[in-house]
Amino acid sequence: MSQEKAPTEVSTYSKDTPVGRPDTDGRAGVFVPSPSFDAGANAAIRMGAGIVGFGNPDGTLTVYFEANRFDETSLHKWENKARKAYDRMVMGAPTVSKAKINASMLEQIGIIDGMGIHLKQPERLEQWLALSNAQDTAPAGPVTLWKTK
Repeated sequence: MSQEKAPTEVSTYSKDTPVGRPDTDGRAGVFVPSPSFDAGANAAIRMGAGIVGFGNPDGTLTVYFEANRFDETSLHKWENKARKAYDRMVMGAPTVSKAKINASMLEQIGIIDGMGIHLKQPERLEQWLALSNAQDTAPAGPVTLWKTK
């Protein structure tokens, strides 16, 4: 007699999620926690963090994050946190603010690259920042540019 195997949950990222670590100025995803986010298992990702990353071949995400736990004034705004995490990622800088995570735990809300941030779902970022009591850190609009061509 053979035992029936319980179905395994397969989770993967969106087709819009960049795959592999981007080069300098390359594209990466911008994420917020999804409703299935397990804060206990991912305690390093603090409330209000800027979370950026890329997809892995196994369907998981590698994310870098910044929550300004040392209260640097230059990192008060959410877009500056996301930019700091992005800079660490593209430079391959050593950091503890990095995780490999199940793709179902995060929701991609936009793209970040060397030119700026383009949010496709700014309302999801607003929800994340409201939940984090950090509405004052929200960007002025869905597009934040720090460099022009």
